[in-house]
Order: sequence, then structure tokens, then C-alpha cells
Amino acid sequence: MPAPEQLAFFNTSKGFGFIKDSQSGESIFVHMNALSSPIKENDKVQFEVERSPKGLSATKVTVIR
Repeated sequence: MPAPEQLAFFNTSKGFGFIKDSQSGESIFVHMNALSSPIKENDKVQFEVERSPKGLSATKVTVIR
């Protein structure tokens, strides 16, 4: 599992957001279905990454408290 990253943006009403990868600078899409608990912007999270036809997606997202 990669090092914790910061949740850059999350729209709770639409149920999605983006994690900014600090090493590559890429934005990684995250959907509320991939969350183990509620999250908000600026939370530190750990996750796994899947490559989809639309780009990178985070799975198994966990908030680091």
C-alpha cells in the first residue's frame, strides 16, 4: 500500500473526489463506494490504485487518523 496521501477534493453530495499523488502529481479519482469510512477534504488517506480506461482510481480507501 502506498504512503498516505492527502485528499485534495471531495464532493460529498456527488460522492466523488480526487487524491493528489505527491510523487507523480497525478490526480487519482476516488468514489464513495471505495471508502471504508466517511472522508473530507485534507484528510490523510491510504489506498490502492487501479488503472481504468478513464485513468487512475483509488480503491480500499482508509482515513489515517
